[in-house]
Amino acid sequence: MTHIHTGGCQCGAVRFRAEGEIGFPHLCHCRMCQKAAGNYFMPLGGVKWENFSFTRGEPAWFHSSETVKRGFCGKCGTPLFYDGGSDHISITLGSLDDPESVKPRLQTNLMHKMSFFGELDHLTHETAMDMTPDEARKVAASSRQHPDHDTGVWPPERWEEKS
Repeated sequence: MTHIHTGGCQCGAVRFRAEGEIGFPHLCHCRMCQKAAGNYFMPLGGVKWENFSFTRGEPAWFHSSETVKRGFCGKCGTPLFYDGGSDHISITLGSLDDPESVKPRLQTNLMHKMSFFGELDHLTHETAMDMTPDEARKVAASSRQHPDHDTGVWPPERWEEKS
């Protein structure tokens, strides 16, 4: 049975489909990935171009080096892809509709890994900052984030475009 992975950006303007296993799932700690993700690392995994398609919209691309371009949603800015010019495209694992379905198996570029990562599991959990169930329902009811599944039309017509 072929694995089908779907995903897209936060606003739903760009959606994709990947068939088959997502290979080389990893956390990249290089400085370029840190900047592209706006985070400490970027989780990526690859799929052959022949098994990949856009199901809604097209990403914008930024050439972050002579050999690499990075795809992102031109509307909401979500980082989506890394294309190193080979036979596959790397997908940001967090953009998958089911990100837990692909577990990273390794890390790369550890010379840029944050020195404090080993301490993260020991950070205090500030429960007072957690949303209550009522707050979570209010946020969910007003969310303009695309749901974690394909939709026929997005955004719903009832939403006015906000700039």
